[in-house]
Amino acid sequence: MSYIVFSTLVLLITLLGVYVVIENNRKKAREAEKKVFNDRLKKITSQFKSKTAEFVEAKALRPKYSPKVNAIVGNFFVVQAHTEENLDQLERIAEQFIYCVVSELNKCRENGNLDLLSDQLQYFVAELPTSGISYNKEFYQEILPALIIMIKTPDQGPNSTPSDESTQSNDDTTSETADENKATQKVSAKPQPVA
Repeated sequence: MSYIVFSTLVLLITLLGVYVVIENNRKKAREAEKKVFNDRLKKITSQFKSKTAEFVEAKALRPKYSPKVNAIVGNFFVVQAHTEENLDQLERIAEQFIYCVVSELNKCRENGNLDLLSDQLQYFVAELPTSGISYNKEFYQEILPALIIMIKTPDQGPNSTPSDESTQSNDDTTSETADENKATQKVSAKPQPVA
């Protein structure tokens, strides 16, 4: 009888030891995942902030607007859950903003019209939420992408003149009038039903 009690005791101690080892491994795995997540978040945030500083140095973004632009990445997880899917979305939206501003900056440097981009970014910043709780899922999925698209500047150089624009406007009006005339002719050419 004492042999059965001793065997049961050894088995329970072994099971307890295995359980403790498994739980420690799970805890280490969760901590490693959390560390990878936080490292990736830090990388996205630091890259975004460094690009924002570059935009300030290039005089495309005024220094006083830099903190509000950086709030895009800083406030992402204020309301949203810390998930890989949300982190992927943050990365996409940060890259979209950076790509848009860099391409517009290059275009404005070629055109010599950097003030236009600066104004567009000023309008962009004015539309950003003022409270951290407003940086929610709807903002990042719907509002912010639309705001980023609004940063784009017209493809005009500093050498374009108002007469060039009026000529283009007249050409557009002429083609619209011609299209309307064709549509009117098609409608009048249709046979009318006999009553």
